[in-house]
Formats: sequence, structure tokens, C-alpha cells
Amino acid sequence: MRQLLPGWIAAETVVRRFGDSGDVVWLDAGAASDLAGGLPLAGHPTTTLVGWGDRRILAHASTQGAIAGALRDLDTALAAGASVAEEPLGWWGLVGYGVAAELLAPGDPAWAAALADDTHPDLALLEIDRALVFDHVRGTVELVTRGDHADWVEALIRWWNGGPVAAAPDPALGSVDTARPADPVWHDDDAGYVALVDRCRAAIHEGDAFVLCLTTAVSVPTVAVDLDLYARLRRHSPAPRASFVRIGELALIGASPESFLQIDTDGRVSTSPIKGTRIRDSDPEVDAESAAELRGNAKERAENLMIVDLMRNDLGRVCEPGSVEVPELFAVHSYEHVHQLVSTVTGRVRQGLSGVDVLRATFPPGSMTGAPKHSSVALLQSFEGHPRGVYSGVVGRFGYDGTTDLAVVIRSIALDLASGTARVGVGAGITEGSVPTDELTEVHAKAAPLLQVLGAASR
Repeated sequence: MRQLLPGWIAAETVVRRFGDSGDVVWLDAGAASDLAGGLPLAGHPTTTLVGWGDRRILAHASTQGAIAGALRDLDTALAAGASVAEEPLGWWGLVGYGVAAELLAPGDPAWAAALADDTHPDLALLEIDRALVFDHVRGTVELVTRGDHADWVEALIRWWNGGPVAAAPDPALGSVDTARPADPVWHDDDAGYVALVDRCRAAIHEGDAFVLCLTTAVSVPTVAVDLDLYARLRRHSPAPRASFVRIGELALIGASPESFLQIDTDGRVSTSPIKGTRIRDSDPEVDAESAAELRGNAKERAENLMIVDLMRNDLGRVCEPGSVEVPELFAVHSYEHVHQLVSTVTGRVRQGLSGVDVLRATFPPGSMTGAPKHSSVALLQSFEGHPRGVYSGVVGRFGYDGTTDLAVVIRSIALDLASGTARVGVGAGITEGSVPTDELTEVHAKAAPLLQVLGAASR
């Protein structure tokens, strides 16, 4: 059932009323589009999606065969729902980095032990049978449902018709309810991360890899409400692939700029890996110079090109011969706080293959591993010494209509709702020519806005 709702209420207001507890997925075009007629920032999606559901697919990579079984279940569920394929309904949620254990080394307990999330499911998807589609171009909101949800629909429409039209109050940045800034705990201290960069450079010198995405993590205790944290993040760091996901005891608060997989109803697929980052400057002239330097930086271009080649190879496994192309190479995309070096690879998925098949062939994102992928993941799991969790995985949706829309989980906070522990993953691409202290500076720069949202001090 599809129903056009009168007027406009900001997505954040709706989520606070109908998603303040329980499972919910919000795929967000950004705070700039909150008001009726307001358009997202350049490069952002033109629709915001909010979805609810009662059925989950959950799987832990530490259980042998669980991920493979869950992906088969997902394929079966999507095929079963195709007969009434109301866009954008389907299965939405998270595929954590630990899923790589099953896809790259099935049945290997060492990989599962190293990569599996030690707290939450590595795969957490929600069957979305109720959704709101906020179209920022048309200025419309549409309710899409499947199944018998008469009471829920009646409650939403009754509230909508008498509800507020303004956006929800804006939690002030840094207004976390703590007496003093929370003390972040880094998995690696500065000297430790620099030493790991040197280990990566040595491995690359020996020919074990061409480029490695070395990550670390920082944890912060917080008593903040997950939706309040997300409200601060979306205002402070607007991003084209922003998301708020709460499934069970895990909340993802994300401001990702990176598209992993987009597949349309005709089977056209695209991926846009990011490799290369520069912090923006308030001085327009300096800012422009920074963007130009990034565009021409030989190290960043080489790193970006290696990931482009990796993604061309991955897509070539599931696309029609000759269809894989690179329409965009070394483009600088500018966001609120950073410039990014982005390339885009496209293709046409072979007949009979699903979005889940494409995920199997391409996961984890090459921008978060390095190249070659298999050896890079093996090296990184031995260097990093901790599971990445949902960080470096993907967030988004698989549609009953055959579409897939997934973003890379970066620039994000994973919040354990049971313990109140927030975890931020950050990383940098390492080549043989990397300067270790520069890579350390990059990971701290990436963590800083997220720590600010958490009310924590950055280094």
C-alpha cells in the first residue's frame, strides 16, 4: 500500500516519535533537507528513507556457516517478496566487517576468531514492511506498507495530521550529559600505531601487498541517547550516506561519504571508493590549494588507482563481460570538514544474479582492506589485533524490487546500548612511501569530529 501524506514533517521529528525505542533504520539525506522544500547538499541523495520492521536476520561470524546461511536466507526472502515489490521495502541494516571471514576464508576458525565481532551480530538486517519516503525534490512524504499494520498506520496518520511541522530541537554540539569530557581509550597509542604503519610498509616492501588500510579504534563511555548523538552528528558533519540504525542492542550513528554498491532495477551497478583525504580550511584560498594538492598527489593517486583496479576485478566476477568501466577517476569531492579523492566504477550485473551475489563477490569494501584483498585482510587481522565490528562493513538496504543501496561504514559511531560504550573506528591507507606520523595525524583528524559529538577530548 502506498499513501501520500499531507504536508511535511522532518524525518528526525518522525523518528523521535516512532523510533525512540525498538528497531528502526533511517537512511538520511541530511539535516539540510529537514524543512519542507529544503534540498539536500550537493551530492546527497534526493530522498530520505525511514523504515520499521519486526523480523530480523542476525548472524555471528564466530559460528561456522552462520553467515553463509544468513545470506542464503536473505536471498530467499528477497525472492519471496519480489511478487509484491513495493519500492523501497526489503531488508535494511548492517553487514559488519566480520562477514569477510566467511566470504574470504569459509570454514577457517582462525579467520572467524580474528574478525568476528565479540559483542554484536556481524550481520543484522531488519525486514522493512513500513517505510516513509521523504522526496526532497518534490517536497512530498509517502507512506509505504506491506501486510496488516492497520493499528500502526492509524496511529502514525493520526499523529501526522495533528503533529508538529518543525524539525525536532537541535541538541547543541558537545552537550553530552557528563560532568567533564569523557576520556577516550585508544586501542593503539601513538607509538603503537606508528609501529604498525612501519610493519605495513615492510610487508608492502616484501611484496605481500600493494596497499593496506590500517585501522585502529577509540572507545568512549557515554550516557547520551543514541538519537541525540545522531542529531548532533548530522548537523556537525552532514554526509551523503548518513544513517541511523538501531537493531537490538547496537546503534550505528553514521556520517559516511562513501557509496559501496548501488544497483538499479536494470542491473546497473556502481561503486565509488574513496582513497585520499585532506582537512578543509576556513580560508578559501588555502582550502582550494588543499583540494588541488590532493588531486595531484602521486601517493594518493597511486593508492586510489590500486583500489579502483581491485573493484574492477571484483565487479568483473559478477558483471557482463566488457561492461565494467571507470567513468570517474581521481575526482575531488568536498564535504563539510574534508576533501576526498573519489573514483567510480560501473558495470551491468549478469542476468540471474542478485544484489546478495554482488555483495558476496565484492565484500569487504576494497577501500577498507587494501590490495590484493585476500592477503591484505590476512595481514591486517594479524597487525590490528582486534575485531573491527560494524566499522569497515556496509549499511543500507536490499530491495524486493532488485535494487541494492549500500554505503561503507566509516565516519561512524557504533554504540553498545547495553553498556553505553561508544566505539569509533578510523584508518589510513598505507603504501611503502607512507610517512608514519602523517598517517597518525590522518586517523586522529578523522576521529576528532566524532569524539567532539561524544563530548570526548581528541588528541
